[in-house]
Amino acid sequence: MAKQSIIPFGPQHPVLPEPIHLDLVLEDEKVVEAIPSIGFVHRGLESLVDKKDFNEMTYVIERTCGICSFMHGMGYCESIEKIMQVEVPNRGKYLRTIWAEMSRVHSHLLWLGLLADAFGFESLFYQCWRMREKVLDLFEMTTGGRCIFSVNKVGGVLKDIDDVMLQTIKVTMDDIAADLRIVRKTFMKDYTVESRLRGVGILTKEQAHNLGAAGPFARASGIKMDMRTTGYAAYGDLDFDIITSDECDSYGRCEVRINEIFQAIDLIGQCIDKMPKGDIATIVKGNPNGEAFVRMEQPRGEAVYFSKANGSKFLERMRVRTPTFANIPGLLETLKGADFADVPLLILTIDPCISCTER
Repeated sequence: MAKQSIIPFGPQHPVLPEPIHLDLVLEDEKVVEAIPSIGFVHRGLESLVDKKDFNEMTYVIERTCGICSFMHGMGYCESIEKIMQVEVPNRGKYLRTIWAEMSRVHSHLLWLGLLADAFGFESLFYQCWRMREKVLDLFEMTTGGRCIFSVNKVGGVLKDIDDVMLQTIKVTMDDIAADLRIVRKTFMKDYTVESRLRGVGILTKEQAHNLGAAGPFARASGIKMDMRTTGYAAYGDLDFDIITSDECDSYGRCEVRINEIFQAIDLIGQCIDKMPKGDIATIVKGNPNGEAFVRMEQPRGEAVYFSKANGSKFLERMRVRTPTFANIPGLLETLKGADFADVPLLILTIDPCISCTER
């Protein structure tokens, strides 16, 4: 029997973009078990509800994560709007949907670049991030920010997007789609890339279901689940299908995310074509009283927002369940039996956000 050894992996590692820490139990070069440590960058954002009023908390929650910041603010606002029975104007819903899908495009392009860097394709990394930079330019044009946008408010959004900007977004997204078609050939058909992704990190459909996997990580194992189909924001007015793969490995996770970028670009185009006229926000008076539970589809998967209010301007409780937290059990399953050299790649395939997870 081979001798077992325990290797600490992270929180600092040249390949990892996030401070995740795992203790790996190894037999020679094979991983027998992975034990996670959660809490390394805990910031206590949720406990600020008794110091910041429910409107100010919109800006606090956005700082949960710098990649999906807009959607954190959107999910929080929807929970308060549900408590207060506030109906967001249609134009506000469409604007939220455009920014949400732009967040998905830029998040997935960031992930593709990091994946390329992980298996040594540096030029592919630069190509993906060059495309992502165009999305950040659009965010800067429409919101004034490239990381934290601060355009969500309870009742709608704070800024409108005029017709000229909308057309600029559409043209830019078409350019990104054209560039992505070229990049997709390398990710999907290059022999070297396939050898690093195919058959690596198997998570069966049954395992993904039993372990509660979320987002592209679950959909790459054939689970057809996407919170956008519930019709929140403007999604009820848009045509789209849930993108899945039956590969159940790292290749499938890459395939799903690439196809989701194309889908997001199409949804943005639909929003621009169907953009209604009118107000972008509803005037909200009073304080929330009650509790609400909201689910939405972030780039990494389903996020859950729970808010509990008591009629004062300060919430009694606010809770976020992020997709990375849901995907860690599935990650640990994929690591069992994996080669030690594949560990950084497998961690990346869940698109981890430790900032989201530990808040």
